[in-house]
Amino acid sequence: MARYFLEVAYMGARYSGFQVQDNGITVQSEIDRAVGLLMREKIITTGSSRTDAGVHARQNFLHFDTGTALHPQFRYKVNAILPPDIVLKGVYPVPDDLHSRFAATGRAYEYTLYTYKDPFLRDRGYFYPYRMDMGLLQEAAGILKEYTDFSTFSKRNTQVKTYNCNIYTSQWTREEGRIVYNVSANRFLRGMVRGLVGTMLRVGRGKLTLEEFRAAIESKDCTQADFAVPPEGLCLMKVMYPEGTFDAGSLSE
Repeated sequence: MARYFLEVAYMGARYSGFQVQDNGITVQSEIDRAVGLLMREKIITTGSSRTDAGVHARQNFLHFDTGTALHPQFRYKVNAILPPDIVLKGVYPVPDDLHSRFAATGRAYEYTLYTYKDPFLRDRGYFYPYRMDMGLLQEAAGILKEYTDFSTFSKRNTQVKTYNCNIYTSQWTREEGRIVYNVSANRFLRGMVRGLVGTMLRVGRGKLTLEEFRAAIESKDCTQADFAVPPEGLCLMKVMYPEGTFDAGSLSE
């Protein structure tokens, strides 16, 4: 048996999330179907990161095992089977014990707001035409790096053993008509990024002081966070692995 990592990107608007479900079309189920059709065997992939319904990804990974040699044009043919809103970007042979989820050392997300009506961002951002204090937003983003327990920003119907995360980057940027939050960490909790964004937006609009923001973090109470921002503004940008993980390179088309 050989193990392969699949690097994918997708627009999540049409899917009931990433992970395979009994009811509903998901990104992973479409990938399993496409690879299985090409290889003429049942393929069950394991994903590195689960994204919710409507959330996009510039980069995500899955792995699968097979005793069958891959077609010389594996990537090309899988892309021909996949729907247009999912793309297979790379196929990497890896050691048999390398796990796409557990080997990951970090992930990076981006959340996009747009402040003027723009039909081209309708399914890729959150229309938020309100006045905000960018200085307060940036201060709130910086405060997050002082903490490791993010219980406040985790939805409770989850089975994690710890709510500790190490945030590497946390910052807001403003471009033409767009306000973007970038965050990276060694791990994220369920609903965490949207909870961070929604709560910081309350700070930026003057509905929550920085002191109250700190108190919300330290409360470890998810009712103190605002998870109401929509999924279409969120995008998984990168999944990080130890240096040398993909030294063998991607297989050709």
